[in-house]
Amino acid sequence: MIDTAVRHRLRVLERRARAFARLRASALAVLLLSAFAATVALAQDRNAVPDGPPAGPWGPTIEKRKNTTVVERGKNKGTGVKVVALLTGDGQQIDQGLVWRVFQTSGQARKSRLLMESHEASPFLKLQPGEYTVNAAFGRANLTRKITVKAEDGPPFEAFVLNAGGLRLSALINGKPAPPGFVTYSIYADDRDQFENRTAVITAAKPNLIIRLNSGIYRIVSQYGDANAKIETDVTVEAGKLTETTVTHTGGKATFKLVTRSGGEAMPDTRWTIQTDEGEMVKESVGALPTHVLAPGNYVVRASSGGHIFQKDFQIKDGDHVSVEVMMAAARDERSERSAPGATTIMPTEPDQN
Repeated sequence: MIDTAVRHRLRVLERRARAFARLRASALAVLLLSAFAATVALAQDRNAVPDGPPAGPWGPTIEKRKNTTVVERGKNKGTGVKVVALLTGDGQQIDQGLVWRVFQTSGQARKSRLLMESHEASPFLKLQPGEYTVNAAFGRANLTRKITVKAEDGPPFEAFVLNAGGLRLSALINGKPAPPGFVTYSIYADDRDQFENRTAVITAAKPNLIIRLNSGIYRIVSQYGDANAKIETDVTVEAGKLTETTVTHTGGKATFKLVTRSGGEAMPDTRWTIQTDEGEMVKESVGALPTHVLAPGNYVVRASSGGHIFQKDFQIKDGDHVSVEVMMAAARDERSERSAPGATTIMPTEPDQN
């Protein structure tokens, strides 16, 4: 009995020893796997590509945004300064279409002279220590301010916030896009001079082109033809945005000819004067067959030729293309001694004999 009990006890101890050995091996395997995983993670972390440099002093925190460039602090390239142009205050950098001009004031007359010009987006301006005036131009948008270049390390760059936007004007004639060359427009700033006149920003601009402007209110004058068919309107340009404006023109074309009979040949070198029926001057021109675009309304045209002036009333409607014949008439009908019909004739004034 004793031998049987001893043998049973030995078998129990042997099973426990085997179980402990298996448990110890499993724990060691888990420990080794954990250490290997930590090593791999550390290696991957060291080789990982960073999301970008830290936020600069002039921009917001880093985030993946379209059309946003983060400017890193570069190494010194000598005395000077790096300049950067921003479209708006949120850090959107302008990377093309820029012109930088650097001026310095010198002499007793304190006249500014141009030192350098650059068409790079973000140039490094090599300048001696001192004060300078820098102009950043982006189309018709621009900003001018003074900067100071120091002998010791200064700021990594100078940021110019242009607060610029875009304006695109489209023109319609008879409900359809205006053919090329028919419409031009001018842009005037909201600022006025001492005579209450607006400052012209750009003249004779073509439709459907994007004009870069500083944010603000502008007066648009759209011209159809070369006379009085025009539209004026005010638009607001916002920084970082494209403002689109469409104008619809009305008017008609009129071709003028001075003739001796209906359907006859036009007289050359005729001087023309077009006025409204209220006497307001509209257009003056010289030629045998001038053509002008006029706003709808009633008009009086005067033709001067050979020392005589002949006139005729006519009307223009939207979409018209008319031929206005002005008949020449003798100053006096020789047979009836009456004024000839057709046009008013004004004889030239005799010079003073005194």
